[in-house]
This record gives sequence, C-alpha cells and structure tokens, in this order.
Amino acid sequence: MSKMKIEGSFVALITPFNKDGSVDFEGFRTLLQFHEQNGTSAVLIMGSTGEVSMLSQQERQQIIVETAKMKAGDMKFFYGCTGNNTDTTIDYLKFARANGADGAILAAPSYICAPEDDIEAYFLEVADATDLPLGIYNNPPRVKSDLHWDHLLRIFKHPNYVVHKESTTRVGQVAQVLAARPDVAVMCCDSPNLGLVVPTMSLGGHGTANMSGNIAPAEIATLSRPWHTPDVSVSFRETYLRMLPILHYAYSAINPVAIKSLMRAVGLPAGDLRKPLTGLEGEALKKGLRAVRELELDKKYGWSSPELKSV
Repeated sequence: MSKMKIEGSFVALITPFNKDGSVDFEGFRTLLQFHEQNGTSAVLIMGSTGEVSMLSQQERQQIIVETAKMKAGDMKFFYGCTGNNTDTTIDYLKFARANGADGAILAAPSYICAPEDDIEAYFLEVADATDLPLGIYNNPPRVKSDLHWDHLLRIFKHPNYVVHKESTTRVGQVAQVLAARPDVAVMCCDSPNLGLVVPTMSLGGHGTANMSGNIAPAEIATLSRPWHTPDVSVSFRETYLRMLPILHYAYSAINPVAIKSLMRAVGLPAGDLRKPLTGLEGEALKKGLRAVRELELDKKYGWSSPELKSV
C-alpha cells in the first residue's frame, strides 16, 4: 500500500477553550473550517501549540472523538499522541486509530532525556503497534532528546512513518535527510530564529510544520509550497520576507502564548491559555496587532475587533 503524501502547510493548531476553561468544540469547528478554506494541507491537533501537556487524558480522548467528526474535505487530521512512556504512547495511538484520526505526530517522551538509541527503539516499537500514518517531531529544546540523521533515516525505513519535522538549528541535518531521499515528507519549524525554512524549502523540502498558520493560513500555505517549478521560489521569497513580522511575533514568547493571545485579540475562537501560562498584554500584544494591520490580514480575513481598532 502506498504511503500518505503530505505537502504544503501543516499547521499545529491551538486548543480553543471556553470561558469556564473547558474545551471549545464549536471553536474547533470554526478554526478547522478556517484552515480548510485557506489552503492548509494538514493540521496537528494537540501538539505543543495545542497545550497538550496540560490536557487531561479524558480531554485528549474527547478532542480526538469530537474533532474527527468534523472532517469535511481533503485536509488531514493528525493528533499529538506522545505519552510519557512507550506503553502510554501505544495506547494513545490505538485510541486515535479507532476514533477517526488520519495520523499522529510523535516526539520523544519529555523530561526523561533518554539516549538516542533508546529513542530510536521507542519510535520503532510504537510504529510496530499501529498502522496509523506517523510523523516524528525532532524537538530537543522541548524534550531534551535529539536524534542524529543516522537514527532518523533508520526510523524512516519503517513503512508507517510519513512525516518528519525538524526543530533544531542544524541545516546540515536537514540536508543529509533530504539527500538520502527517504519516503517521508520533510518539513521544518517556521521559527525565523531557527533559520530552517529557507534552506529546507530550497533543498527540496515538502513544506513547513508551522505555528504561524494559525493566524495567516493562506500566506503560510504559499510559503510552504514545494519548489517544483522556479516560479514557486519567487513567490516563496516574496511571501517569506513579507511575513517576517508575524513569524517573529509568533515566537516572541513560549509557544503558544503569543499566537493564541493574538488570535483571541483579533476575534478568532481561542480563549485563555491554561494556567500557569497567561496571555500577552500591552506592548507585547500590540506588536502582533500592528503586524496584522500592516499586512492587512484583518481586511483579508474580516477581523474588526476592538483591540485591532486601538492600534
């Protein structure tokens, strides 16, 4: 059976909350429609952008069950299924598979700082336990475990792996993975501070696994198109340079504080961050609002909140 192919913008979605702190499923519906209408190829629900580490197990299961019912088009629904150990991760994967997920993204279990050989074995063992399409998120700043390209390329021989997201600063690592031509979509974080977007796309990357698409989905979809023809590189350059204010704002605070604060301020369903995180206020938030106004994202997407009018 051929592997799932994903190219373009893979957005790590926020988790919207109601005023009482419960999960806002109508908010999820609105956001998913927003992405369907603006060129997003796939969404990751309950990644770090979705505050997954602060969700209860019951909430995680409920989010999978309810959002999977909202699929209406070609956009793929992936879920964050990393547990704090191998068995828990397998349980999350089996639940997602049984309840309508298109795929799952996995990171190394956080906090344990396992050696690379143990993490390689973890990724292979959990893949053997499911037929769900999987992706690896190599994100050492968050989980303190890092995978060299030799480990990654061995893992990608497993038929269930279809996506790789790199969140290091190592352009050479991305180049080595792409040079080996594994049968996975190679994507990178959209943080301008990591500096991976330009080299990844120019070397043949398949898209970005991004956070900024939460606020500018159509623009990030343009930025995430693979360079199959020369004209795409031109539109990429123009879009990347234009969108730098939003990219820098999105990573001005720990994920997802900045992007979720801005979404709430423009009127998108977002709600508060879950404590102990708190949203941006004052000048820190106004930087994002000014970027939205200057890029005319408010006109494009029909936003007219009081916060936008005040900047």
